[in-house]
Amino acid sequence: MATIPVVTVRLEPDLRERLDRLAKAQRRSRSYVATEAIREYVRETRKALAEADREEFASPEDVRRVLKKWTSPKRRGRAR
Repeated sequence: MATIPVVTVRLEPDLRERLDRLAKAQRRSRSYVATEAIREYVRETRKALAEADREEFASPEDVRRVLKKWTSPKRRGRAR
């Protein structure tokens, strides 16, 4: 039977608490939630690097549109 290697990660207390709350809400272990988050991060990073290799970049207008969406006064009020 193959064993799964253990990885130790140091987390700031606030981040660990948030991870624990997510795990509890999902009725999963902290390890499961962290593994899924890392898996998704690696997948999205690979996808982004492949897009960059194909020179698929956002146009200046696309960037302005997203920036405007996320920096609107309405959105800024929700940040807290």
